[in-house]
Amino acid sequence: MRGPLAWPALPVMISRSAKFDELVLDAAEAIERKLGHELGVELAVEDVPPSDPAPWEHGVALGRLFPAERNLPARLVVYRRPLTQRALDDADLAAVVHEVLAEQIARMLGRDPDDLL
Repeated sequence: MRGPLAWPALPVMISRSAKFDELVLDAAEAIERKLGHELGVELAVEDVPPSDPAPWEHGVALGRLFPAERNLPARLVVYRRPLTQRALDDADLAAVVHEVLAEQIARMLGRDPDDLL
């Protein structure tokens, strides 16, 4: 059977992982606007956290900040599946993603996470 994969009347479909990536970028941009400068952090999204949690983590990690080393900038990794399972809908998911990014970035900067929300 030949034909288009999406009907002409429908908008181009975006995968769930691509939508999640956009939520992470939107949250980072919102935090940058609050700070008034760029974060200086590389952002990454992974599906699930590693099976060996850090000693300070209790339960499932939602995000993890790796400090800068030698020539590498700091990296912030957000874990997609644990966050999507905690959210009730798309708006709630956006809020949860923003909160996780704010917590991790506040920890890096030594600030209160509420300042970045």
